[in-house]
Amino acid sequence: MQALKNQQPFGKIIDHDSYNVVKNFMKHGLARTESPLPVYELLFHYKTICAFNLSIKVTSSFQRMVSYFVLFILSLALACEARVLLENANEGFVRVNGAHFELDGSPFLFNGFNSYWLMHVAAEPSERYKVTEVLKEASSVGLSVCRTWAFSDGGDRALQISPGVYDERVFQGLDFVISEAKKYGVRLILSFVNNYNDFGGKAQYAQWARNVGAQINGADDFYTHYVTKDYYKNHIQKVVTRFNTITGMAYKDDSTIMAWELMNEPRNQADYSGNTVNAWVQEMASFVKSLDNKHLLEIGMEGFYGDSVPDRKSVNPGYQVGTDFINNNLVKEIDFATIHAYTDQWLSGQSDDAQMTFMQRWMTSHWQDAKNILRKPLVLAEFGKSSRDPGYSQEIRDTFMITIYRNTYSLAKDGGTMGGSLIWQLVAQGMENFDDGYCIELGEKPSTAGIITGQSHAMTALAHLVQV
Repeated sequence: MQALKNQQPFGKIIDHDSYNVVKNFMKHGLARTESPLPVYELLFHYKTICAFNLSIKVTSSFQRMVSYFVLFILSLALACEARVLLENANEGFVRVNGAHFELDGSPFLFNGFNSYWLMHVAAEPSERYKVTEVLKEASSVGLSVCRTWAFSDGGDRALQISPGVYDERVFQGLDFVISEAKKYGVRLILSFVNNYNDFGGKAQYAQWARNVGAQINGADDFYTHYVTKDYYKNHIQKVVTRFNTITGMAYKDDSTIMAWELMNEPRNQADYSGNTVNAWVQEMASFVKSLDNKHLLEIGMEGFYGDSVPDRKSVNPGYQVGTDFINNNLVKEIDFATIHAYTDQWLSGQSDDAQMTFMQRWMTSHWQDAKNILRKPLVLAEFGKSSRDPGYSQEIRDTFMITIYRNTYSLAKDGGTMGGSLIWQLVAQGMENFDDGYCIELGEKPSTAGIITGQSHAMTALAHLVQV
């Protein structure tokens, strides 16, 4: 402990209680005098956490759990800077090197979020402050990747009004989203179409094809009919080659965009094997790369296993959805794999412990396959805990997030294959009509914001330490 007393400028600020706190940190291996993170800096974070805990009303046991989690994360962070300078944040393109992400030649790990609504809201200039608010708040807690929609097919504030016909006002909303993300150092994953009917989706493409006389049996013909495929390719080209009216840069040249996504949660009830979706992925991934070989590309999958590795189907939550996590992601033009996880929906009625056991297996199985079979990075691209669940409380959601973040960090430590996770979803103040049960308004949820901050800093620090 002599080294502790002699460390400067710690000796200038230490008091008896603080000395005992740090002494305990060192006793349990949470701080070392030779660590790049000085113990006085750790003490500063400890006091900040104490003040934070006094500002919210939670049970003492949960308060301690949150404190210990954040302290654990901070101790792992070592020399982590609180935030990357925004003016340098989006200079280079995110790449893949084997089974991990890289940025400017160094491993890239992240903590991120979903906000699907950004373009939809930004289409109305008077509402753009909501986009700015969320991106600014996200940046302030270290969230560096955001997944959002680059589609809205038919309906209210449609981007694509009809095949090949676009609303410039909505496109300028997407221009604004990209420019604001760049301003706040947030990279974007942009999705091209929805599996579901919200914002049009594949059902809208099927209806457009029917309108010109195509023989369409159902929405899943989207994957196979030449008319719907041509419409979809046209949309991809329109988005990828779009010239941003604010930044003065084509989307395909803008490193603010981390990746393109083929579809939000593709599913196919007409072929549960995953083979039909696989043929579609091969065709569309090749088309995207023919237009843009600078950006990464992913499918948008939830992670359901198919027929290529029958034993893995036991990991699914009791059913298949027409995709094949392994076979689909082996397509060479796909740069990284994704999984989603909604245990409260998939295992509805089961206990929290049972849901967390499933979640652990779900994450670990896909991480193993990404590392050993796909040899590509993996991202937990959607997860959350609904406020509409029976017995919901803020403490339950925070505990769930802590567990998922801990698992993400633990898997990322082993070579960086687990690149990060994206919580579903962040909203701005006054967006109650967007609340799907999973919404988080950071300014109203200080405990959640604190947990997110800890994970953000930990993942940033780990990128400097991970052995790849």
